[in-house]
Amino acid sequence: MGRRAAWCRYRLDFRFVARTSRETMTSKDTYFLKLWDDTAPEVFGIGECGLFRGLSADDRPDYEQRLDALCRAINRGEEPSAGGYSSITMGYETALADFARGGRRIVFDSPWVYGDGQLTINGLVWMGSPDEMLRRIDEKLSSGFRCLKMKIGGVGFEDELKLIAHIRSAFGSDCLTLRVDANGAFSPADALDRLDRLARFDIHSIEQPVRAGQAEEMARICGASPIPVALDEELIGIDDDRDKIRLLSTVRPRYIILKPTLAGGFASSMAWIEAAEALGIGWWVTSALESNIGLNAIAQWAASLEVEMPQGLGTGQLYHNNIVSPLRLDGDRLYSDPDGRWEIPQLQWIEP
Repeated sequence: MGRRAAWCRYRLDFRFVARTSRETMTSKDTYFLKLWDDTAPEVFGIGECGLFRGLSADDRPDYEQRLDALCRAINRGEEPSAGGYSSITMGYETALADFARGGRRIVFDSPWVYGDGQLTINGLVWMGSPDEMLRRIDEKLSSGFRCLKMKIGGVGFEDELKLIAHIRSAFGSDCLTLRVDANGAFSPADALDRLDRLARFDIHSIEQPVRAGQAEEMARICGASPIPVALDEELIGIDDDRDKIRLLSTVRPRYIILKPTLAGGFASSMAWIEAAEALGIGWWVTSALESNIGLNAIAQWAASLEVEMPQGLGTGQLYHNNIVSPLRLDGDRLYSDPDGRWEIPQLQWIEP
């Protein structure tokens, strides 16, 4: 008798075909972790273990067995371990904090949780045909976004330059901030030439211009790039705090992008922030295609850090079957509706 745990898989269906330079997606599987006490099972904490197949270091054949092992340890009253799986760590951190606060989906407490304040976010423009991307850009601008992030590297660099030129012809950098995310699409040989060509459009930053795992090449590019470079995928799989400091000291990016699902969870992400700030490196927070359960936890964390620059938290509108939540988007502002409700559907929980 006492603390119990269970997990389930949940398939999220995109509203459109989502394309990056790596893959094309119509759906994404995620996992939920539930914690409760068997004396009051109606009060439970829930967290999202947002496995990102093809990108996360967690993408291993034994992922569900690791969830089994974590839940089994809890159910036996033993010390649980996420086994170094980043997304499971974040899901467990979230469920534990939620349960400790009475199962009210409050993971990080701040005035934002109760509707006091808003988080400014960037508008995310997914890859598509030039016409599709142009339509999406115009929709974001008409919705009031003043910071856009474009994914590039998948439809042809010349076409992407034309789209960026279209944006800049209508909106100068004084009224619209442009970020681009290459998802590692450039080669080390052509990266600086492409960055030079992008620079004339007053780009705020470029995420991961070349593939992760090339620290020396990335350091060279960061040192010579006319556009501030932000590390994203480069942070995945680095668990030791000394390795975090070593990477940032070597590469010296202008920014790092913190995705707690991929960066070791919330405690690990805080270690990244501390390492970055000690070196004068900026940062912002981004979700990684989680459902509203994961997005809520990440947004609450960002709000508790009192962030000011636009965050990458605009993924709540991506899915047909997202979890109903109090999260609301008003133009480029994300807030928590104090009158909103959570509606957790009937799920097929597995209790090892």
